[in-house]
Parts: sequence; structure tokens; C-alpha cells
Amino acid sequence: MKDGYNILVIDDDAFMRDACAQALTKNGHAVHLADSGREGLALLERFSFDLIFLDLYLPKEDGLFVLAEIKDVDPDAVVVMISGHGSIEKAVQAIKLGALDFIAKPFTPEELRQLVKRAMKNRRLPVTDNRPGYSAEARPDNKQIISQSPGMAKVKEMISMVAPTDSTVLLQGESGTGKGLVARRLHELSKRRRFPFISVDCGSLVKTLFESELFGHVKGAFTGADTTQEGKFQLAQGGTLFFDEISNISLDIQAKLLKAVEEKIVSKVGDHKIIKVNVRIISATNRNLQEAISKGLFREDLFYRLNVVSIYLPPLRERKEDIPLLVDHFLSRSARKQGKQIEGFSSEAMKALTAYSWPGNVRELENTIERLSIFVQDRTISTEDLIYSNTVLSKAVQAEPEPVRLEELEREHIVKIMTSVNGNKTKAAEMLGIDRKTLRTKLKRYEIPLGDGSDDFPA
Repeated sequence: MKDGYNILVIDDDAFMRDACAQALTKNGHAVHLADSGREGLALLERFSFDLIFLDLYLPKEDGLFVLAEIKDVDPDAVVVMISGHGSIEKAVQAIKLGALDFIAKPFTPEELRQLVKRAMKNRRLPVTDNRPGYSAEARPDNKQIISQSPGMAKVKEMISMVAPTDSTVLLQGESGTGKGLVARRLHELSKRRRFPFISVDCGSLVKTLFESELFGHVKGAFTGADTTQEGKFQLAQGGTLFFDEISNISLDIQAKLLKAVEEKIVSKVGDHKIIKVNVRIISATNRNLQEAISKGLFREDLFYRLNVVSIYLPPLRERKEDIPLLVDHFLSRSARKQGKQIEGFSSEAMKALTAYSWPGNVRELENTIERLSIFVQDRTISTEDLIYSNTVLSKAVQAEPEPVRLEELEREHIVKIMTSVNGNKTKAAEMLGIDRKTLRTKLKRYEIPLGDGSDDFPA
């Protein structure tokens, strides 16, 4: 077959999975198999698929719930439901929720072949590359980056220009501005799309195990190395390796990373065998790396290797015209998850959302909308609902929208929360609706004592 596709089959029935795999591979398609929704979603985080077959009835998950999760990860995913006896009505419901079609059990290899052909013909975008599973022009309009602001228009333009190349990219901007989303868009629009996208959270990995995580290790290389393990470079082979918060990497690991980037080779911990790697490097940071270089905290030669192309993501307070669009998107998704009919925000509530400075950026906005969708009782979210949500925003609703005043309110609120949880930063971040890195930044900005909580941040 000339044009093969990258296909994911999610079904708990081993016989059905194998039958689908045999029929699809025989027709030239690349096939990945998952026996649960959780495993399928994990694969969707690593790979891009042209078509997904999803069983309506999974032992631990409802197929419709998994469908909603898939659409959250990839709104343009082409999903065909596999329906058993007596589930046609539910299959029709799945189509209303975004599935393209359904196929009833039992089915023949020819029926499966015809369905793939029909699904690919009717999907929004055609495959434009002859390699199996590759869709070179998937979502070229950057639909997942929701914005209408000039600042983000420039970002999207740069993505379209840079994505087809193999140049290393450095994403800069505050925490919560969407650097991870941009990294994934660069991958999705690149020639490496059909290969893995592997993300490395440089702020969460233990320093002593970082080298093993990046390059892998052989059995017995160190205490606890009971098996040989591949590193992130090998897992990302042919695809994209994304370093989130690259400034957290220690200087000794920076030196080894520089060698891997320059020479395109790695060696597992405990082994001298050279492994050739072919990956694209994308990095992100919320720190000023030039300043880190001047303080001796970041290698200048590594910086220039990573900073071939630099993309700056503006904070949400500088793109307030995007707030109503983002609110509608997050509310629609959250309401669907909660099974609620929520029409939107009152004009006063939307005005308050737009006036707020959003120090946690898009991530804080998303968490706030999800929290509101849980507690709201009416179809329209009012300013009273904002106040009830018990966030800094609730005070901002009742205050003049002056930046200095809002910052004072935020500091006061953070101190109150930190005190209530005895300095436990994980609990505090959860209550504030932000991630731990953002909380750490705020503690430093407002010169709030770190406290004696048992859950301290790594340096």
C-alpha cells in the first residue's frame, strides 16, 4: 500500500487487538496496541496517530470518558468506536461527542480496510507524505494555541516557520504561559511527527539519577539498577526531546548534555558503548539564562547550542484579549467533564476575569475555570461564584483593578494559605491552583519565608 497510516487500537480483548493488528499491518499501516484507556492515552502523549480505534466497553473505564480524554489531548483526533452487541445506541452517542464513525463486532478484515479508507477520506486534513503514519500538515493552523493577540500571532508565525526544520529551539517565558504546548506544536508540525515526543521535567528529577534518566543505564551500574534501562535520548529516537526548565540542570550534567547535542552520541551509565541518537532538542526556561551564565550557573557554550532559535511567550496579562477565548475553551472542556450545562459567564464576571493580572498565567486561568465548573450551580457563572471559589480572584472582584493592590492581595493570600498548611508547599500550591514551580517563584518574588514544611522544594 502506498500511503500507510499510524493507527492506535485501544481494546481490552487481546484477540480483537491482534486481529486488528494483523489486518492493518497487512495493508501497510503502523499499528500501536493498548489494552486500556490509560495505556492508550499514555501512547497518545508520546506518539501522533492518524486514526484511533477505541472500544466502547473497557473493564476499568467507560469508552465515552476515554473519548473525551483523547479529545482533550488532541481535539482533531480521528476516532472510530468499536461497538459490541447492543451498543449501537451508545456508539451513536459517541459520534455526537466527536467520534467519526463506529464499527460493530464482529467485523471482517475487508470491512476494517474499507472503514480506514473511508475515515481517512473524510477526515479534515489529507496525508501529504508517503511514509507510513506521517501527516506532514496536521493542524497547520495551530488550532490548539487559542489566541487572537498580536503577541501570540507572532509566536504562531514562528512555529510555522521553525517547525519543519531540525533547528534547536529555546522557549522563554514565565511559568504557565504554555511553553510545553508550543513544544508539542513544533513537534506535531515537523517531519518527526510520527516519532516520539519525550518531555523531561528538569525541575523534578533527582540530581543523582539525572544522568541515568537522560542516557540510560546497564544492569548493576549503581545500587538499585536491577535492570538495563533506556534513557530519554533513546526513547525519543527519531523524534523530539523537550527539556522543560532547562536551567535546573547541574553543571556536570550540562557538560554531558552538550556533548550529546554536539556529537549526537550517548553512552549508558556503566557502559562505554557508543549509541548514535537522532533527536531534535527543544528547551524551555522561565529564567534569564544570560544572567545565569554571568553567575556561573549555566554553560555559555550549551546556551548557544540550545538557542539557535528563540521564541518568547508573553504572559497572559500582556495578551488580555485572549482571556475570553481561553475562558470559553476551558469552560466547555470542564463542563463536559463534569457533565454540566454551563452557558458561560455574566458580563460582570467576564470583566473581572479580564481585569485580573493572572500571575500564574494560562495555567492559573485553566485551574480557576475548572474549579468554578465544579462548584457552580447555575448555567451562568456570576461574580458571586468567583467570590465563592475562594481564590485571590475573589478579592480582586471586589477591589479596584490596580496592579499594585492585586499583588498585595496575592501576597496576603499566599501567606494565609502557607500558614494554614504549616509551610507544606505541595498542599499550598494545590489550594492556590498553581504548580509548585510557580509557587516557588511567588515566594521569592514576595520575599515570603519558605517555612519549615516537610515538603520543601529542591534547590
